[in-house]
Amino acid sequence: MTNFMYIFCLIVWGLNFIAVKIQGTPVSLELSLTYRLVMTAFLFLVLVWFLKPKGRPQRKDIPFIIVFGVCNFALSYLCLYYATILSSAAIVTLIFSLKVILTPIALRVFLKEKLHSRVLLGGILGVFGVCVIIYPTLNQGLTDLKGIMIALLGTILTAIGDASSARNAKLKVDPIYANAIGFTVASVLMGAIVLFQGQKIILPTTVTYLSALLYLTLIASFMAWLFYLKLLEKIGGAKSGYMVALFPAIGGIASVLIGESTPSIYLVVGCLTSCIGAAIALGFGIRGQNDKLPVNVN
Repeated sequence: MTNFMYIFCLIVWGLNFIAVKIQGTPVSLELSLTYRLVMTAFLFLVLVWFLKPKGRPQRKDIPFIIVFGVCNFALSYLCLYYATILSSAAIVTLIFSLKVILTPIALRVFLKEKLHSRVLLGGILGVFGVCVIIYPTLNQGLTDLKGIMIALLGTILTAIGDASSARNAKLKVDPIYANAIGFTVASVLMGAIVLFQGQKIILPTTVTYLSALLYLTLIASFMAWLFYLKLLEKIGGAKSGYMVALFPAIGGIASVLIGESTPSIYLVVGCLTSCIGAAIALGFGIRGQNDKLPVNVN
């Protein structure tokens, strides 16, 4: 069962941005994201009501949970949605894998945690992998470059949210409460943005849109996350976090299969180098040093 949950989370989260690409833009990305956030918030609120877990957040924890929700679920998701449409899911998945380098940096900046030297080495390889894949797109205009920069911004926001999540975990705030509140806050924020833009609220009924929405909501944001919690209990945070190192490979292969990317030496070398860099940054093969590193990939 542990192997099944690990592979499930690896594939589901590795295909996140492929699903965003398939979902497309029959409505604005802000509205699509609002639907996902509202549905996921409802699922977690029901889960809180049903389980009533210990570790209820105190008043002092609420601002940090709000930061977590805004950074991890609202703003970072929106950036990564836009980046996926502007560039490719493979490139966005590759850039997002840099969170294994950016999150320890954020933990160092905000929580004064030790920054291991392996993060620097892994970061150099990760950035090199991104550069290799980006290189062939440099002469294709500003659209791809804009998508790349937005993806990087989204990943930085995720790292900031991870630091806030790590602070909450240290104070024993149950992650189910944190996700329920975080998704609710993100839903309110995105809903306010949609209303401010004066958008017409419609729900596309095409099979591709609805199936992608259900995948991103029910499977990627809810089921996979619950499996991930079980993995943390069974094998610890370090081994569970290694799946992030394989995201570039999953995203790259899927991008080729749906015809979004063309197989090339740049794609292979870039994905392979990024996987190795992420594994080094996560401390692959090093026992006990990564158990406290948050890996919020839902």
